[in-house]
Amino acid sequence: MPTTGPKETRRADYASTRDQADGAWIAHVADGSPAWEAGLEEGMRVLSVNGVELRDIIDWRWEADGELAELEVYVPQEDEVYACDLEREAGQDWGVEFTDVLFDGIRTCVNACQFCFMAMLPDDARASLSLRDDDYRLSFLQGNFVTLTNVTDEDVQRIIDCRLEPMNVSLHAISPEVRRSLIGRNAQRGIDVLERLLCAGIEVHGQIVLCAGINDGDELRRTLDWVESWPTFTSLALVPMGYTKYSRRFSSSFSEDREASQAVVRLLRPYQERARRELGITRFQLSDEFYLDANLPVPAADTYDGYPQFYDGIGMLRSFLDDTTSICAERKHDLSKAARWLDDQGRTLLVVCGEAAQGVVDDLCASWASALGLARSCAEAYPIRNDYYGGDVNVTGLIVSCDLLAQLPKDLHRHVVMLPEVMFNFDHVTLDGDTQEHIVEELASRGAEVLVCVTTPGPLLDALLEAMR
Repeated sequence: MPTTGPKETRRADYASTRDQADGAWIAHVADGSPAWEAGLEEGMRVLSVNGVELRDIIDWRWEADGELAELEVYVPQEDEVYACDLEREAGQDWGVEFTDVLFDGIRTCVNACQFCFMAMLPDDARASLSLRDDDYRLSFLQGNFVTLTNVTDEDVQRIIDCRLEPMNVSLHAISPEVRRSLIGRNAQRGIDVLERLLCAGIEVHGQIVLCAGINDGDELRRTLDWVESWPTFTSLALVPMGYTKYSRRFSSSFSEDREASQAVVRLLRPYQERARRELGITRFQLSDEFYLDANLPVPAADTYDGYPQFYDGIGMLRSFLDDTTSICAERKHDLSKAARWLDDQGRTLLVVCGEAAQGVVDDLCASWASALGLARSCAEAYPIRNDYYGGDVNVTGLIVSCDLLAQLPKDLHRHVVMLPEVMFNFDHVTLDGDTQEHIVEELASRGAEVLVCVTTPGPLLDALLEAMR
């Protein structure tokens, strides 16, 4: 079935519970690969390639781009360094994976942003969540947004020479005094670096965290005017500042002010229309929250320019709604099978989500029932209120175990519980430190059949069909 959403399936993630790697340590070598034939093994450390010391995976890809590579490899069991030559056929993969993409440690933030979510965490949050990364390499490799305030001139030249693009840059404001107020004393360095990159033709995707009364209104117009002047600034996302109950600075945002949200939508509209008319792209994008907070319909899919900032919350709702329509039109047979399976078991599907997503999940469940002519839906949204963070935090990706287990029914014998994969990090741990395994065991003890998947229409249906097997 063709997808109506973005082609990329990677997702944003929060900090791993594992320590960061220090060096190019080998995690895996594929059997029969050039690396295997050369004698490389898990646990060895690659020090250099063709005489160049490795700082990160970018150096590895850049230096080991040909059919031959001369390595220096440290073997810890012997505490010795050996020379190692790799050779491969054209187009063949080396067959080696590393424990991390950064070999010299992660670059941390030097700013003091007013709206920093890390400053709004509870005191008992695990230490890894307080790691404030601001590494230009993760901007290129993983799509992280960075301010560029800690980038050296050597780093800038590397970005340009290696064409590390697109870069994902947090802009926030353009006036020096507003930037200093929002970001701190290093704010101007970020603009100086950004302008060098733009002058060199590096493609940039930007982000503005919008704070009411600080960088909206006239300041937002100045920032949008500045972005318009740079042709390689190909997208700019506006997201509302979010706050928790632990914030000492903020106690409200656009989520509590419909008129303010509507004003942002109106302000951006002429910039969007001008970009579509002159460039053929919308370019200036609002996060889904603005349309929800303004009580306005989300735009059509073709206005999202292929969803370049999907995991910044740009177009997720539109993609979900369109996928719902597509699923109900093209996969009725699968929907019918899943509905019969639930009915035969006497169970209802509970799709766990954040409060912000309840509306679209309700729409999916109602559309499913309507497509099959059912009197009642065999599935329903189960929104989890975020008491752990409080404030205006209401997204699915920030659901925590303590809220989930407290709010789900004690008796789940008549339910299949669909947990969103995005509430777990890559180590299968929640933001409050619980494991996926423990949560599944606890819900199973209440009688639930538990599934964990990406809770968008297609993957959700696929997970049900897989459970039936």
